Amino acid sequence: VSCDAIPEATVLTATDNCNSEVTVVYLEEQTGQEEGCASEYTITRTWTVQDCAGNVTSHTQVITVEDNEAPELVSTLEDITIECDNVPEVPTLEFVDNCSPNVTQTSFEETSTFDGTDSDYTITRTWTVTDDCGNVAEFVQNITVTVKTSVTEIADSKCIDDGEINLNDYLANQSEEGTWEVTQGNVVLSEDGSFDPSNLSLGDYVFTYTSPNNGCLSSTIVTININDDCVVLPCGQEDVVISKAVTPNGDSWNEFFEITGVESCGFVANVKIFNRWGAKVFESNNYANDWNGVSDGSTFGGAKRLPAGTYYYIVILENSGLKPFTGAIYLGTK
Repeated sequence: VSCDAIPEATVLTATDNCNSEVTVVYLEEQTGQEEGCASEYTITRTWTVQDCAGNVTSHTQVITVEDNEAPELVSTLEDITIECDNVPEVPTLEFVDNCSPNVTQTSFEETSTFDGTDSDYTITRTWTVTDDCGNVAEFVQNITVTVKTSVTEIADSKCIDDGEINLNDYLANQSEEGTWEVTQGNVVLSEDGSFDPSNLSLGDYVFTYTSPNNGCLSSTIVTININDDCVVLPCGQEDVVISKAVTPNGDSWNEFFEITGVESCGFVANVKIFNRWGAKVFESNNYANDWNGVSDGSTFGGAKRLPAGTYYYIVILENSGLKPFTGAIYLGTK
C-alpha cells in the first residue's frame, strides 16, 4: 500500500470451546526502514490468543508500505504570454509530498528561443524535484514573449568634404550583436559601419541600427543630410569641453551638464541623454547648458528627478562639421 493509505488495525475477537472468555493480544512491528527513505517499510501485525490449557492460536498480517508517488506543486505556475520588457522574475516555488517530509529541488533550467529578431519567442523554465525515496517530478512553465522595439531617432547633416562618417559615433551603447542597415539612399557601408560621403549624391540618407536588449530590441534611426555647404571652421573637435559629472546640490559646482569651449562659434547643440538601459531621459534641440538631472518626461510620463548613476550622452553641434560627441556622465546628488 501507499504510505498514506495504511489501513487501521482490525480488532479481532476469539472464542474457545472450553473457556468462555479469552483475550486477544495484538502486536505490531515495523522493519526495513532505511535512513534515506523512511516512508518505505514493512508492518507485521500479529494477533495471538491462548486459552487456560495453553492452546495458542495466532493470525499474522504483513503490510508492505511503498512510496511511489512524486512530489506535487503547491504554488501556482501557469503558462503566460507577456511583452519582452515585462518578463517576470523566476518565482520561488513550494512543493509537497504525500509521504516524505523533505522535497529537494535538484535542478532549475531556463532556455530561450530569442533569435535577435522581432519574432515572438518562448522562455521555458523547468524545475526538477525529488522526495526522500527518489521519486522525481518535473514542472514546466512556458512564457510566450512578444518583442517590442524601442526606437531612437537622430538627425545630422554632413558636408561631402567632411571625410569618412562612422555611424557608430551616433550610438549611446554599441552591442556586439547589433547590425547597421541602409534604409534610404544608395550607399555602401563598410563592416565597421562607416562610409565616405565624397562621391555621394546630395540629400538625405537613412540608416537603422538594430540590437538585442534584454530580450527586446533597440533601434537607432540615423538620418544624415549630405550637403556641399562646407565651411572652414574656427573651432575644432579638441576645443569642445563636455561635463563629466553633474551634482545639483546647490554648492555652485557642477550644477549643470555643460558644453563649453566653442561659445564663439555659434553652434546650436542638439543633446540627448540616456540611462544605462538605453532609455532616453532628456532631449534638447537647442541646448542651453541647463540640464541638472531632471527627466523631461518623455520616458517617465512626467518630469522628475533622476536617480544617481551613470548616464550616456550624444551631443551634435549643428553645422559644425564635427563628429557627434558621445560619452558617459555621472549624475550625483551629494
